[in-house]
Amino acid sequence: MTKMKNFCRVLLATLTLALGPTTMVRADDTAAGKSAPAFSVKVTGTGRPMILIPGLSCGGDVWDGTVSHFKDNYECHVLTLAGFAGQPAIHAPFLDQVRAAIVKYINDKKLDHPVIIGHSLGGFMAFWVGSTNPQQVGPIIAVDGLPFLPALFNPNATAESVKPFADQFRSSLSAQTADEFAVSNRKSLATMITDPKDVDAVDATGKKSDPKAVGEAFYELMTADLRPLVKAIQTPVLLIGATAALPDDQRAAIETVYRQQVSTIPNHKVVFAAKAKHFIQLDEPQFFYTQVEQFLRTAATPGMK
Repeated sequence: MTKMKNFCRVLLATLTLALGPTTMVRADDTAAGKSAPAFSVKVTGTGRPMILIPGLSCGGDVWDGTVSHFKDNYECHVLTLAGFAGQPAIHAPFLDQVRAAIVKYINDKKLDHPVIIGHSLGGFMAFWVGSTNPQQVGPIIAVDGLPFLPALFNPNATAESVKPFADQFRSSLSAQTADEFAVSNRKSLATMITDPKDVDAVDATGKKSDPKAVGEAFYELMTADLRPLVKAIQTPVLLIGATAALPDDQRAAIETVYRQQVSTIPNHKVVFAAKAKHFIQLDEPQFFYTQVEQFLRTAATPGMK
């Protein structure tokens, strides 16, 4: 249990967390007739649609460098989820509302098999959308995000076995004041991002997150296991794992877990960023861009117009 607690503290750290004219689009929260937005969207660039989903407590600005790199060839739809980075919070269940809203957004905007890139919690969400709506999405890229995060350090973990700890963590976060959350969030980010300037940038918006919303999202993330579902994904999947922070004696075993979690996806590839901590797109941007570009050049999407 101590090992799991330490892992979850690190996991929270990893998850807590412009160019040209842009537009802001709101996606309605579709559950129970509520009008609160499940996320906000900033659209930049032209070309094939690309949806970018940040991790827990992070704003869409974690993708600024990615947007700058891809905006000439892709229309980048950058999300900031409800309750994160100053966005209004929504009621639970949080993650399923976000999933449904992403699908609705794809349909409403008539996006033709968009590329979906998600970091951490965003990677989990990309797997979920791809599993439940396999014919509507294009290639999926998970940036240090997995179908079931607790199994990364405890292969025997189940959604049920993790619930007591996840609930305790949710309660602890929910009890924090905004100032307390801002302090702990910054300390966590500093362990997950290499360059202090990048820590400052992510922290600037992440500290505005609602602690209760972060706690609820964390609980739902920890207690949802997508491993039985991901075999339904029909499009190519790229999983990019981060290994710089892993102890040498655990690296091989943990890399095996990454591979196992996507092994049932018919068309998948797993690569590792050896010099990056959790925020691969910030720590190793050129490696990240190269991997994404190579993957997208060869990723054929069934049914794409």
